[in-house]
Amino acid sequence: MNNNLDNSTDWAKQAYAQLKQKQEQQKLEEQKLEQKKQEKQKLEEQKLEQKKQEKQTTKKDQDFINQTKPTLGKFDEEFTWSAMVLAAQGKKADQISLDEIDWLSRLRKGLEETRKGFVSELLDKLGDDPLTPETLDDLETLLLRADAGINSTDKVMNSLRKKLNEEVVGGEEGIKFLKEELISILEEPIKNSTKKILVPEEGKLNIWLIVGVNGVGKTTTIGKLAHLSTSSNYQTLIAAADTFRAAAVEQLMVWGARSNVEVISNQSRNADPAAVVFDSITSALKRGTELLLVDTAGRLQNKNNLMDELSKIRKIIDKKVPSANVESLLVLDASQGQNGLKQAQGFAKSANLSGAIITKLDGSSRGGVSLAVSLEVNLPIRFIGAGEGIRDLRPFNSFEFIEALLADR
Repeated sequence: MNNNLDNSTDWAKQAYAQLKQKQEQQKLEEQKLEQKKQEKQKLEEQKLEQKKQEKQTTKKDQDFINQTKPTLGKFDEEFTWSAMVLAAQGKKADQISLDEIDWLSRLRKGLEETRKGFVSELLDKLGDDPLTPETLDDLETLLLRADAGINSTDKVMNSLRKKLNEEVVGGEEGIKFLKEELISILEEPIKNSTKKILVPEEGKLNIWLIVGVNGVGKTTTIGKLAHLSTSSNYQTLIAAADTFRAAAVEQLMVWGARSNVEVISNQSRNADPAAVVFDSITSALKRGTELLLVDTAGRLQNKNNLMDELSKIRKIIDKKVPSANVESLLVLDASQGQNGLKQAQGFAKSANLSGAIITKLDGSSRGGVSLAVSLEVNLPIRFIGAGEGIRDLRPFNSFEFIEALLADR
């Protein structure tokens, strides 16, 4: 009996241990199930919150776009000036759009700082009297102060002096001749490029690399280009290849949402920009995308390692889609004046540039940098920005630009 009791006790102990283990396992399983239940509930709550935020974001973005839609204002001097600029380009009254009137009005306002520092003083110097050598010397100083560049200024002044030597030139005629010379400088690189206006070619992939130093407005410019593109019914995609700057991807997402354009990104640390571009091209080809806008990290034109990265991105593009139309567009901040010219010269050597985008003209008195970039780098100006709104970026038109610059005459 004692042996049986001992055996029973041992068995009972084993049974107890087994039950205790099972109970602990059951408890662990219950805890796991509860944890999964809580995680599932949390995930569902997050999804609901995300949908709620997406709805709010969509409404906010739509409100943002709606607020920027042009409205017909008063029939005033500003409207008349805009209409006359369009008429001078061969537009008939029934061909003029509200968008065109609105843009010219905003461009004129945007160039006000440059006009104050250059044109107002120029008009005071010229008056209605015939031009004199002294007047031309004053004009030369004004052009240089507006950051038109030495070569551009020399070209304009040599033409004016030659004309003055041949005939008497009145104030009005002098202004007209000045406009023609300035337009000629801006048009020369555009003619050399064979593309009057830069637009995506329909039915094939166009890739626009947006490059430049930090702080010039590359990401914002991409958002505005996306809006322009979708407004013209192009299938558009954005590649977030700026993997260095904090919040760059988030900023692009906001701009992309405003135009309903998807942003391809890799938000992991130290993501390879070239890999992001590769993934974006793959996605673009699957979707039949016509324009892929590539945001790149800000870099100084004299930093070889960062410039090499641009070359790597370009090699990826050439290898994966050799048939694509590729443009490399340099974003320049107008307020940086001659520094902008140095940036253009540096990037032109290593980034295979095909055009420039001038931003922040509305906050600068140095709009003349457009002339310097056109003449000294032979780089066509493709777009200009004269405001912070989503519609404040438009294709460059040299005639409209110079008319807005010299709007007081």
